[in-house]
This record gives sequence, structure tokens and C-alpha cells, in this order.
Amino acid sequence: MAPHTIPNPLQFLDSALNQCAEVIGAIAANQASWPTPCSDWNVQDLLHHLVVQDLHNYTIMARGHHIDPTTSGATVGADWSTRFTDGAALLMRAWSTADLSTQVALPGGGEAPLRSRIGLQITEFTVHSWDLMKATGVPVILDPVLADQSLAWSQRMMKPEYRGVERGFGPEVQVPIASDSYTKLAGWFGRSPHFQPGPRAESLR
Repeated sequence: MAPHTIPNPLQFLDSALNQCAEVIGAIAANQASWPTPCSDWNVQDLLHHLVVQDLHNYTIMARGHHIDPTTSGATVGADWSTRFTDGAALLMRAWSTADLSTQVALPGGGEAPLRSRIGLQITEFTVHSWDLMKATGVPVILDPVLADQSLAWSQRMMKPEYRGVERGFGPEVQVPIASDSYTKLAGWFGRSPHFQPGPRAESLR
């Protein structure tokens, strides 16, 4: 299935955002320094990525523009749950007023319908929901339908050359064929499904 033919793409995105908001809302302040399955990012780093970077950039993308490559100096702060919820509402508002059939320029040249940008966003929030849930152990049941959709999209879109130490995606981690949807998704994105939540050892000294 091509990325621009995802069935009900905005419904999937809304579900992915709601799921991510539920996970973020359950994270305690004292878990901010805990490590995550994302290499070199602790919980607060990942929350900063989602709240300050992703929601802002994806709203720009929903309006048909390319993101500003300059890095924002803003920080996520302590009220990350409210900030995520507010940012998610703005993102969905931008998508709800967009013409999904509008042709937009691709970074490498050519054009594609605006709706082709939604698959990335669904996958980003779905994968990072698992990251944060795995990192903190919050008791949130993740929707396997989102994982199945994200895995299908990413297996079509993520080429081998996108993987590497400085590209954000490590080598695929092989998991048993009978694994659940999120274990398969995590393995595809180079995460260890055996990651255990908890503070870093040095913080306990």
C-alpha cells in the first residue's frame, strides 16, 4: 500500500496522538532522567523531541510547507502533558482544514499528494509511544492496529541507506516471527524489545 493510500489517515493520526498523549500523561516527573530505547535519549530528551520538535514541524508540514531546519531554542519544561495535548490539537486542526490531494514538493525532487506526509507522522508517534511506555513502565495498553499500520508504512518507505549511527535508525533487530505487533515494530526500528525500564545505574549512587 502506497503511503498516500493509507485508509482513513487522519483517523489513524488522531488515534496515534491520543495514544501518545495517554502515555505522556502517565509519566512521573522523577522519570525524566530515565533512559529510553532511543540511543542517547532519556525520557525528557524524547519528550522534548515530540513536544518541541515533532508537533511544531508536523504542523508546518500539514500546511504544505517544508520544515525550518533551524533548531528551536525552546525546552519542553515540566508540563509536558499539557503541551503535548495542546500541540496535538493544533496539528489535527491544521490537517482538518488541509486539502489532502494538494501536490507538494518532495525534498529529493518531484511531487506527491499532501496526504503522503501523514504516514510518517502516524509512525513517529506510534513508535515513540512504545519507547516511552517501555522506558517508564507506565500501564498503558498500546493499540496493535497502529503498530501494524506503522510497520507496513515504514517497511515500504525506510531504505537500508536510512539506517546508521547518525541517521537515527540502527540495524534491524530480529525478533521471533510470532512476536506481537509492537515487538515487530520496535525491532524494525532497531530497538531492543528486551529493554527494561528504570533509572540509570549512576543516578542511584
